[in-house]
Amino acid sequence: MIIGIIGGGASGMAAALAAAENENAQIILFERQARLGRKLLATGNGRCNLTNMTASVDDYNGADKGEFAAAALEKYGVEDTLRWFSQMGLYTVKEEDGRVYPYSDQANSVVDVLRFALQRSNIRVLTGAEVNKVKKTAEGFTVETAEESYLCDKLIIACGGLAGTKLGGSMSGYKLLMKFGHHCTKLRPSLVQIKSDWAALPSLKGVRANCWAVIERDCQLHSAGKGEIQFTEHGLSGPVIFDISRDVCHEKGNWICKLELLPDMEKETLLAMLRKKRATDLTAEDLLTGILHNRLGRVVVKEAGISGYVPIRQLEDWELEKVCDKVFCLEVPLTEPMGMDSAQVTAGGIQTSEFDAETMESKLVCGLYACGEVLDIDGDCGGYNLQWAWSSGRCAGENAGKE
Repeated sequence: MIIGIIGGGASGMAAALAAAENENAQIILFERQARLGRKLLATGNGRCNLTNMTASVDDYNGADKGEFAAAALEKYGVEDTLRWFSQMGLYTVKEEDGRVYPYSDQANSVVDVLRFALQRSNIRVLTGAEVNKVKKTAEGFTVETAEESYLCDKLIIACGGLAGTKLGGSMSGYKLLMKFGHHCTKLRPSLVQIKSDWAALPSLKGVRANCWAVIERDCQLHSAGKGEIQFTEHGLSGPVIFDISRDVCHEKGNWICKLELLPDMEKETLLAMLRKKRATDLTAEDLLTGILHNRLGRVVVKEAGISGYVPIRQLEDWELEKVCDKVFCLEVPLTEPMGMDSAQVTAGGIQTSEFDAETMESKLVCGLYACGEVLDIDGDCGGYNLQWAWSSGRCAGENAGKE
């Protein structure tokens, strides 16, 4: 039995290893890029956040609210995934927030153990092999590259999503599956920076802050989260923005992000601290020095309508209260998400209702499987998307590998 797998990313490598457990199966792994796992190397800022100890179906999105992911996540859960990697020789570390990284803090450690594990007699890895055409035949499938045509009894589509186009994200997986009669939902970037036309951004580029972020559309709550945000030349970034970015600005409306810059402090406590600074000879631009990042503090004072050159001792209580108000509700207008080039994950994908959640096999074409990001499943920020890749890939590979 020959099993073709198109895509040498996280889910494709997982599928190949699972299918190869059947020693009678011959696996051909097609990867259009020069090496396996290129996008994987960039995850977690190069550290590779490979899973999260808290992962559950509640951490996933899709047309069915992520319910399709439940079966694979239950069969190949976090603990099982960590044992799987440990057996391949990967030593991992768990952080307080549940994120799991390789102990080396290097994504290439994850890619290397997978690459070494693929060095089995019944796995053939073809890099630089872009699949141009796939056809269903009476015997199975024909897979064509520029150099050769291959016959496969079963086929797994693990091409990944459109996100991260500079690292290899493409439409190829969606197009292949749609040629077999499958349907694709609307694709959009997720876990992505949100643009803003706020005039203060140039002066805040690179500043980070831990805060409570609330996103509203036409004065109605859209989403909220707590964590680190980063101000960039284009807008807002960072884990908390990624977590709440999935559907932001995809519909018309007045979008705004309200930042509570000191979420663990009471307003009265801050006001008391500012009143004490009247005893200094500082000017208003330094009013929040020692409390917020200096550049962020100056912007807050300016947003409160106070000149930075005014001596603090001259500020009235109502002026200090205005500064406090801005600290606890700094409004940043939002315009649109960054594009697929910048996105970590694709929201949307091939409709999961057309696949068997227990096996990852197509309900339309016998012997055809799909896994990973090409399906309409995307997770929150924090290792959940890679966990889906491992779980769905292994599920597809194991079932495709059955005689």
